[in-house]
Amino acid sequence: MPAVQLHHVVSALGGPGVDLLTAPRGLEAPLRDVVIAEPCDTELLDCQGDLVLLIGARGRAALRALIAAGRAGAVAVAVKTGADDGEELRRAAAECGTALLAVDPRARWEQVESAARAVVDSVGGVPDPAELGTDGDLFSLAQTVATLTGGIVSIEDAANRVLAYSRSGDQVDELRRLSILGRVCPEEFLAVLRDWGVYTRLRGGEEIVAVRERPELGIRSRRVAGISAGSRLLGTIWVQEGQGPLEERTDRVLRGAARLAALLLVRGHGRAGPGSALREELVAGLLAGRLTAGSPAGQLGVAADSGATVMGLDLREREDATGSAGPELELRRTRAAGIVAVHAAAYRRSAVAARLDGRVYVLLPETPPGPGAQEPAAGSGSGAAGPQAGTAPSDPAVLAWAADLVSTLRSHLGTPVQGALARPVARLADAPTARRTADTVLDAMAGAPGRAVATYDDVRSSVALGAILELLDSRPDVRDPALDVLIERDRRQRTELASSLLLYLDAFGDVSKVAERLHIHPNTLRHRIRRAVSLSGLDLDDPEQRLMAMLQLRTAVGPTS
Repeated sequence: MPAVQLHHVVSALGGPGVDLLTAPRGLEAPLRDVVIAEPCDTELLDCQGDLVLLIGARGRAALRALIAAGRAGAVAVAVKTGADDGEELRRAAAECGTALLAVDPRARWEQVESAARAVVDSVGGVPDPAELGTDGDLFSLAQTVATLTGGIVSIEDAANRVLAYSRSGDQVDELRRLSILGRVCPEEFLAVLRDWGVYTRLRGGEEIVAVRERPELGIRSRRVAGISAGSRLLGTIWVQEGQGPLEERTDRVLRGAARLAALLLVRGHGRAGPGSALREELVAGLLAGRLTAGSPAGQLGVAADSGATVMGLDLREREDATGSAGPELELRRTRAAGIVAVHAAAYRRSAVAARLDGRVYVLLPETPPGPGAQEPAAGSGSGAAGPQAGTAPSDPAVLAWAADLVSTLRSHLGTPVQGALARPVARLADAPTARRTADTVLDAMAGAPGRAVATYDDVRSSVALGAILELLDSRPDVRDPALDVLIERDRRQRTELASSLLLYLDAFGDVSKVAERLHIHPNTLRHRIRRAVSLSGLDLDDPEQRLMAMLQLRTAVGPTS
């Protein structure tokens, strides 16, 4: 039987109440037991290989006992932390070589202990899939596939038992109806499917098999993908045609969904495979800079020195019609995460989507193509990661995939979703730099909602201008006080002299163009410019004064495009 490893416990505890802050020795470290210690236990005699729950103190008050547990060989230490002491504890744990689990102060220690001990005491150290939410994940996956394909979805295991299915109306055929009612595909239909060679073809790899309509048998047109772990068929995903034909992307969506479903089902077959939630947690930790590349690389099946591309997604969420930002907003985020996960897995087997700080990120590790491989490479980079997180341009195939993903999200969410591609990095360890670059690009795109996808090179000027404006805004000593007076006068008297002057400067003095944009007569604009110049003393014939005026006005008025 496989030994209990730290990542098994992390997977069971992971969620709103427990957060992994660091794991300097990786998450594959064997775990012996779960023990409880108090802050006064500064001389722990035997916690070699244990998870230590440090009760009775939180934050900095637990620092001394944390260090003692680490020095005594603890694999991991769980501590209740506050908003401002997590980083100090993380550094101490990293220096001791022990993993650190930050526990929400509102969590009950007995519940944390019970969940952790259940994993350690379970057979083979692998928690039951149902306890980790696999069923719910499969239903969510089924609904996501239905949304993307326009079909009716069911997921079955290797014994043809129905594990999950999407919502459906009255378009279901007899095969679907009987399978859902009995929670298993009827034998008479299975015999027909076997005779058609459906299951034989599914065992041959990632082929998507089309089953044509047979009205006399009560079977409508459908597609099916096998869920496999190596050469072993774990189950199937079926998409039945509903009111209309399936979307063109159906085969691609099914392939990605099958890869995700394999991660959810593999633990049910006695193997400590990387669950979907654990992979997402590890990637989120890597992108946030909390984890080194070793553990995520191992779970993704790539080398730690592999290159990678990072994509950031901002859903540009808005409140619903009632002004609520609660359940409806969370529902949209969950739908978006499911769509991104399926698209990412379809594009590359090792790709992982993770939510972090209100945004969704996709990590696309490079996997050297083997003989006959069809997956596109994500591009490559060399040298140290600079401000653009790499030196090679983004691969056109990645750009096309990113554009398709954003288009899909916009269509299904109804929000102006935007995506940013950082330049490829040479090593997974540089992924945090790439994530910061993606954030920079997303921030620069915020003022242009029509732009769907951009790279750093696309917005370089906007990023540079933003940095200059930020510096200018923080240096009142270099600002022209007369322009500030003009800006304040506009605010007080509700005039538009400053904004009109900025538009005039941006348009190189083209009066007709600016007047048309403002829907005013050209003479009205000329009057405004003369008035603005008179009040500010600006010399429009001086190029340096014009440049500084444009920059300073932007800090108050904002961009003109």
